Amino acid sequence: MINKQWILKSFPRGDIADTDLVLEESNLREIGEQEILIRNIYLSLDPANRGWMSGQASYVDAMKIGDIMRGGTIGIIEKSNNEKFQVGDYVNSMGGWQNYSISSGKGVQKIPQNTGFELSAFMSVMGMTGMTAYFGLLDITDPQEGETLVVSAAAGAVGSIVCQIGKIKGCRVIGISGSDEKCNWLKNELNIDGTINYKTEDVRARLKELCPDGIDIYFENVGGKITEAVLTRMNIKSRISLCGLISGYNSESLVPGPAWGHLLIKRIKLQGFIIFDYQKRAMEAFQDLGKWIVEGKIKYKNDIVPGLENASSAIKKLFAGENHGKLIVQISEE
Repeated sequence: MINKQWILKSFPRGDIADTDLVLEESNLREIGEQEILIRNIYLSLDPANRGWMSGQASYVDAMKIGDIMRGGTIGIIEKSNNEKFQVGDYVNSMGGWQNYSISSGKGVQKIPQNTGFELSAFMSVMGMTGMTAYFGLLDITDPQEGETLVVSAAAGAVGSIVCQIGKIKGCRVIGISGSDEKCNWLKNELNIDGTINYKTEDVRARLKELCPDGIDIYFENVGGKITEAVLTRMNIKSRISLCGLISGYNSESLVPGPAWGHLLIKRIKLQGFIIFDYQKRAMEAFQDLGKWIVEGKIKYKNDIVPGLENASSAIKKLFAGENHGKLIVQISEE
């Protein structure tokens, strides 16, 4: 069997170049004792992919030149020598940018079947994306009814779910996004209280207008000048959940940042988090998220790009703000 794989050929400098990743073919070996063969169906494209390509260790080991590009996948088990997994099981794993992956089963999680949810939902709202929104908002900032919540990258995969959980918890929610289309979707479909198009509007002036009583919670996905503007409106003892800083991921130099003195003066709580820390509490999130979806309180979008061969070009949509919801590559048929 032939396996197609995206291989890291060079560490990107600035934006991801076409030569940084190359699609290659290799022969797929037979599985060994206690191993499983997974045919990958969906591949998650995330801002974290850019950090993994940097050659620097973070919360995971650094990738090396020649490695298969790292990425989360949903797949189906086609062969199994591991008693914990059966042929036909759907699973979440870090299967990478490839058609097939072979695993010992470590870190592989079964996806429940016959739930009524589409399979791709377990890569977005019922997967790591939903967990990130759920724990990043609820566990870190403890939102209270009547508080003002501001979300950057609000129409993105994580941000859009954060907005809706904020509304469920009784917050006044303001979303910052990069197009009128996205802002209209946030306001008309997700029913948040206000939106800001950071590309065409003065963010600082609009925040003053939309948040007259200040900001109690900021869910941070972007960094840079947007964060600087938000910090000027933060209230005393407000809280920030630091999920991502996508504005700087492709930058070769230091990105202009916020005046961090506001954190000291206003006693703001700022806490970063990595979603892997919450793996053991996943069911807690999925039970609530599933209930809210069924009740119509949460809507979500998946932006599905067909074909593994398009993964390298599709990921650039994230950094151009062109994706609508969770960006996923469909590698094979369900």
